[in-house]
Amino acid sequence: MKKLLIIIIILIPFIGFAQGIPEQYLTTAANNNPELKASFNEYMAALEKVPQVKSLPDPRFAFGYFIQPVETRVGPQQAKLSLDQMFPWFGQLKANADVATEQAKAKYEAFEETKSKLFFEVKSAYYDLYFTQKAIDILLENIAILHTFSELSLIKIEAGLSSSVDQLRIDMDLADLENKLALLKDRAWYQTVYFNNLLNVDNSETIYFPDTLPEPDMEFSKQDLLDSIMQNNHRLTKLDYELSAFENKETAVRKLGAPNINIGIDYIFVGKSDNPNLEAGLSGKDAIVFPRIGLTIPIYRKKYKSMVQETVYQQEAVTDRRVAQTNVLESLLEKTYNEYRDANRRLDLFKRQTALARQAMEILQTDFATGKTDFVEILRMENKLLKYALELEKARTDKNAAQAFIRYLMGK
Repeated sequence: MKKLLIIIIILIPFIGFAQGIPEQYLTTAANNNPELKASFNEYMAALEKVPQVKSLPDPRFAFGYFIQPVETRVGPQQAKLSLDQMFPWFGQLKANADVATEQAKAKYEAFEETKSKLFFEVKSAYYDLYFTQKAIDILLENIAILHTFSELSLIKIEAGLSSSVDQLRIDMDLADLENKLALLKDRAWYQTVYFNNLLNVDNSETIYFPDTLPEPDMEFSKQDLLDSIMQNNHRLTKLDYELSAFENKETAVRKLGAPNINIGIDYIFVGKSDNPNLEAGLSGKDAIVFPRIGLTIPIYRKKYKSMVQETVYQQEAVTDRRVAQTNVLESLLEKTYNEYRDANRRLDLFKRQTALARQAMEILQTDFATGKTDFVEILRMENKLLKYALELEKARTDKNAAQAFIRYLMGK
């Protein structure tokens, strides 16, 4: 866990302010999210595979007892100790270690992909919740305005200057807004639960929002973004390491078809001889026999050829999968970049529309006070202002969400 925290501390400074979302939420998600922890532990487990595969096989020790002693000149052979060590063919252990190392690198890229995806999900959930809260604020403001209109309408009705139909229209609009408000409050709770679950924190935690989301423009051209994605996307890098692992696996498999070398020694215990003519000191003398060298003979070549061909197919599969992933990423960039540009256009449009609608509302209110227009026009314009305010915040949210997704594709 300490290693995970170290990695997160290293990575977080490169995130910046993360397009309007407080950095603390990304840090909390990185430290608490169980899926990210699981991915990191898988990477650590893969690292532990390297020392396993590059180690020699365990030596073999054996003890043999002669039930029927074998008579020799110096005495009967009674027991034997054997010690053997198998040595794989030259380069076999290194090839195995290279495979495990590349597989561990692929696991690390999977961890990085999980982290980038988590950060995007946190940002996206934050933007959704921001928009819902903004929509609630806008509706509450409009409900308050309609209540003011209602009071004015009642005064005019009592003075005989307005029809009761105007009051009914206000009541209908109020009912619609209050229903939408209830829906938004329910949605806000669901989005809060989802956001806090990404951070793996209690739902009672307060979530802070800026007054307005920033509206940063893309720093790079679309082609530069595509180049960055092709170079830095963690899914592509993971496939690169998987391909390298299979290439090293092919080398390792080919070496499996080479002989293994076995080196051993035997120690034989010899009993006392009954031969009275044996030279003194030779009776019962133990015999050490060494060295003993052996080779495995891989004569069944079909299985080795099949294993090599298996790795070739695996390499082709990864290569094809990388091409497919490249196409998917390019399509996603085109789609998201289009959404980003659309959000930009809508931002400009609804800023202008809101300004024009406010000017129109001021004129209508003056005309209404002098009896030059009816109340219906004011309600219509108020509905337009409500719509434009919501659409403006939606455009801000969509622009930030599009940029967050592109950053995710870039491996950030």
